[in-house]
Amino acid sequence: MNRTFFITTLLTLIIPAMSIAADPVKHVKADEAAKIISAEKVVIVDVRTPDEFKDGHIKGAKNIDIMSADFEAQLAKLDKTQPTLVHCQAGGRSTRALPSFEKLGFTHLIHLDDGFGGWVKAGKPVEK
Repeated sequence: MNRTFFITTLLTLIIPAMSIAADPVKHVKADEAAKIISAEKVVIVDVRTPDEFKDGHIKGAKNIDIMSADFEAQLAKLDKTQPTLVHCQAGGRSTRALPSFEKLGFTHLIHLDDGFGGWVKAGKPVEK
């Protein structure tokens, strides 16, 4: 076996595996998020504004507004080893928040990709 072929084959196998393993975030839709919430102890972090949160939220969610000046300081108070489900209204703000969670050392992140809007659209329970 020639060396170039061997290295190319090895890289073809290793690089995709590394990129999959590098993403510490599990991405879910509303149905899977609901199953996770009911099956295990999970911290739910809603990064929307307090007004959005008051209009309706997932039961048990903690509201930590991504736009607040002390966003990371508030996140740092949470248990970084607990499974943590992160969401906003549609997925944009919570996606932008994920690097903050990762930087602070959260080890089990779950992202609700369609956000609270997807949760409502799927007919999941809302608390006000």
